This record gives sequence, C-alpha cells and structure tokens, in this order.
Amino acid sequence: MRIDARTFVWRAEIRHVQGSGDCHRCIRVRAWGAGKTSQALQADLLSVAWPAPWGACATDGAYPAPADVRAIISYSVEHGWQPELRGGTFVLSEREHAARFSLPDFLLTDRLRTPESADPTIRVIRAYEARHRD
Repeated sequence: MRIDARTFVWRAEIRHVQGSGDCHRCIRVRAWGAGKTSQALQADLLSVAWPAPWGACATDGAYPAPADVRAIISYSVEHGWQPELRGGTFVLSEREHAARFSLPDFLLTDRLRTPESADPTIRVIRAYEARHRD
C-alpha cells in the first residue's frame, strides 16, 4: 500500500477473543513501512458484528478493507509510530487510542495481548446500541 511517498506492507490474521456473552472475531493487523526489520505497527481489531450470529467465531465474516488499513497507518503515523526505526512494535492499543480511533466495523481491543482488558461482548453491544440509537 502506498501512502504519500512511502510503501507499506501489511498482513491481517483472523483470531478470536472470548467475552462474557460470546466469542468474537478479532483481526490482528500488522504493518511495516521500511521492511520486515523496521518498527512494526500492530492493531488488534474487534469486530462489532451484533447481534452475534450463532457460532459467531466461525460465522462472523468481518475483515479489514484496504481503506481500514490505510486509516490505521495514517492515524498511527500521526500518533507516534515511526516506521523508519529498526525493531520493536508500535501497538495501537485500546487503552491509549480507543477513545480517539475506531473504524466503522471494528473497535481496538487489547484482549489478545491482555486477557484482563475490557470485556469484548460489552463493548460490542455498546457499539451496536450507539449505532442504532439515532
């Protein structure tokens, strides 16, 4: 993906996180802006599909589009990611960034890295209610 004068390489892996009421699809997005030895960007995206279909972990088809990845990269560069650095990972975390960053079909989550983080079921239901309140 090309943004301004830089080429970014990215990948997304489908994962799942357990919430209090269901299992939820979570996509781990990783990106690099100066090769695989450069500082990686990582964002774990919680699908906001609700009400959850039966067997949500297996049937939720949410997956980030290139526009979503572009938004993740642009936001991260503006908020401290330095893709030209060597080594390490810049994590777009729920704790630090969720209040300022979300995507139409996803929320940031820390649940893949920190099992004690916010309950994904509660967060998904709140996102659903906020969308349908209007």
